[in-house]
Amino acid sequence: MTDKKVVLVTGGSRGIGRACALELAKAGCDVVINFAGNAEAAAKTVEELKALGSNSESYKFDVSNQAEVDENIAKIVEKYGRIDVLINNAGITRDDLFIRMGEDKWNAVINTNLNSAFYVSKPVVKLMMKQRSGAIVNMSSVVGLYGNAGQANYAAAKAGLVGFTKSLAKELGSRGVRVNAVAPGFIATDMTKDLPNIDEYLKAIALRRMGKAEDIAAAVKFLALDTDYITGQVLEVDGGMTI
Repeated sequence: MTDKKVVLVTGGSRGIGRACALELAKAGCDVVINFAGNAEAAAKTVEELKALGSNSESYKFDVSNQAEVDENIAKIVEKYGRIDVLINNAGITRDDLFIRMGEDKWNAVINTNLNSAFYVSKPVVKLMMKQRSGAIVNMSSVVGLYGNAGQANYAAAKAGLVGFTKSLAKELGSRGVRVNAVAPGFIATDMTKDLPNIDEYLKAIALRRMGKAEDIAAAVKFLALDTDYITGQVLEVDGGMTI
């Protein structure tokens, strides 16, 4: 049990998820991270979180598997007693032109990026409704708002999170639970490091640079902790790419 706010970040061992976990730990939360495969990265992130005073642990489970999700969230609640903030961040890419995209690439991205938000949010929402408080931040993308060639699967999943966010916000507002989304633009992470023609992308960004994971983490912290009258919104953090 803990007196601090308890945060669960899916896909929290690296990239944007890791930055969000660290930012929320700095704000005084106990942060729990989920990871899928890289135990070394998860362990390193937990060490960093503990150094910030956070009572942190990592839990390995497949966010696209409801049974694994339920089992592990039950363990988290048993230890910490509550979940106050959920960051649905886990995500992958399997890019290809639509005409060449196989069902395997489509399903992998939809299951990990969209279905996981349903599976993870379900038990957490039940808990938050009993608490009559909570905040959920879903990690969408500007690609989900404007599309991108070669990413029909990714765009569909991220667009789905927008509708999911707005619908949950309407359902849960009366119970004191807020639901928002962040839509990152081009952020310097492992997922974007091999993008071709990066200079062409930069020309479309008003600030003429890629964002940092910390830029997204700051927006997530704002929506999760720093306001109590914003819900159902999608905050684009893209350096002016879409203006």
